[in-house]
Amino acid sequence: MAALPVVGLTGGIGSGKTAAATRFAELGVTVVDTDAVAHALTSAGGAAMPAIRAAFGEAVAAGDGALDRAAMRRLVFADAAQRVRLQDILHPLIRAHSEAGLASASGQYALLVVPLLVESGPHYRERCARIVVVDCAEDMQIARVMERSGMSENEVRAIMASQASRAERLAVADDVIDNGGDFVTLRAQVDALHAAYVKTWG
Repeated sequence: MAALPVVGLTGGIGSGKTAAATRFAELGVTVVDTDAVAHALTSAGGAAMPAIRAAFGEAVAAGDGALDRAAMRRLVFADAAQRVRLQDILHPLIRAHSEAGLASASGQYALLVVPLLVESGPHYRERCARIVVVDCAEDMQIARVMERSGMSENEVRAIMASQASRAERLAVADDVIDNGGDFVTLRAQVDALHAAYVKTWG
């Protein structure tokens, strides 16, 4: 069977990627989310944990054997070399598990959710037949993340500063979902894109 076309979905923190991906899934699209893959790899018994413990020590493992995400976040935000070290462990595993998920997808196309698609080099971009960017104003991103996570504005801004800019994401977009409104508006845009993709690849 020929591989299905892949639509890449990305957006900054708080942009609404998860809401958009959820709607695609409701429409019957197979969704492979690299964040969910990474979470599974770093859970208790996850395939990445032996290499992470070997590289960083037991201080980054929680009591149940899963990654202590807060401890790791502090480590990699303070030291770029440690961030690269973690990426070198995780990224090949994430790619391999994502490819396995895409290979077993059914339907007219599959959706690959990559929050750091722009930052991750050419691999994911080249994998995608089209790239969808979920976009909203930066002050809206900040407000959404502060509301859902309890982070301070400075903490959210620090995360945003480590990501591609809004302009950089929009520059690679084939399609844009404007999430400056409510969920009904977002959903209508996803439905329209899905209909176009089915027409193209159905």
